[in-house]
Amino acid sequence: MSEDWNTKYGPRRVRRDPPTLDEAIFAAVGITDDVEAQAEIAASLMGMPFETVLAEVKKQSRISARGVTRVIAGEQGAQRSVVVERRVVRRFSNDKKRTGT
Repeated sequence: MSEDWNTKYGPRRVRRDPPTLDEAIFAAVGITDDVEAQAEIAASLMGMPFETVLAEVKKQSRISARGVTRVIAGEQGAQRSVVVERRVVRRFSNDKKRTGT
């Protein structure tokens, strides 16, 4: 998809690419912790079927649940592994009272 418009320097074109499925899932993970809600958000962003996106979200949540291991080289070249875990906790005391607005 592209859009053209004329400027004093001539016609300009901007390319607009829809997000990839990984980008849509990443955005959904930042919004909610619920896997089904993440799949619903990503499916609406991508315009894909819910079941297809749900399978991919579950696959990525299993991978991210393991944690991320990074290898860092020390001063003398010795390697040591560091486990980095990201925990996102967004809890609201009045979840049942919240509306979709």
